Amino acid sequence: MNWQGEGEQLKSDFNAQGYVVLEGFIDGREADEVAAAIDRYIADVLPTLSESAAFYEVKDQPETIMRLQNLGDHDEYFRELYLSDRFVGLAELLLDDGVVAKNMQWFNKPPRVADQTPPHQDGFYFMLEPNEALTMWLALDSVDEENGCIRYLPASHRGEMRPHQRTEVLGFSQGIVDYGDADTEAEVAIHANPGDLIVHHCMIVHRADANLSDRNRAALGLVYFARRARADQDRAEAYRKELWTQWEKEGRL
Repeated sequence: MNWQGEGEQLKSDFNAQGYVVLEGFIDGREADEVAAAIDRYIADVLPTLSESAAFYEVKDQPETIMRLQNLGDHDEYFRELYLSDRFVGLAELLLDDGVVAKNMQWFNKPPRVADQTPPHQDGFYFMLEPNEALTMWLALDSVDEENGCIRYLPASHRGEMRPHQRTEVLGFSQGIVDYGDADTEAEVAIHANPGDLIVHHCMIVHRADANLSDRNRAALGLVYFARRARADQDRAEAYRKELWTQWEKEGRL
């Protein structure tokens, strides 16, 4: 997809609702190529990395991997994809700034074992000032309500940070504590096909249900910070170490 011709409308929609959906951002052939590269990474690269490189729904069962961390740090294919102009250029347009590429992850909700994703704001984890960042979510499977599609609260990125507290969901240690019926009624469920790209601002409130289907729900996540944003590195590293220590004790890594 050549999104440049729609740049002005994409920027307007992103500013207004906090997310945009770009259908067919990559074609089916390239989506299959990315999925095959993930299979190669799990088979060849992951065994050489530390335990913190992957989170499992069920420990030591590779078919239940729910997250792969920092793909671009460990594999040249993913690094080139992550830093390519089509992704970086889109991030720069939407954030109205140069960007810093921060992380590339693979997310999955394995069939019938994946937990819900609690309502949260990514900016709570990023610890930025100002909170200007985005996440791109490249679908590698067909996604709908049955297998746990993303649900957004439109325009919630223009509000304040909601109160978060600890959850028991691996990979989402903090969730919004006051998410109520009014929030649920305002949700928009986003369907996607392989190759579709969903982009959201780090302050938008979003969640996803558990995968109750017999299908995977896999996607690449690409995180970019606006160059003007500054992270509290000491606080973020202390938070990360605390979480991983707890998860290791619980046998979840």
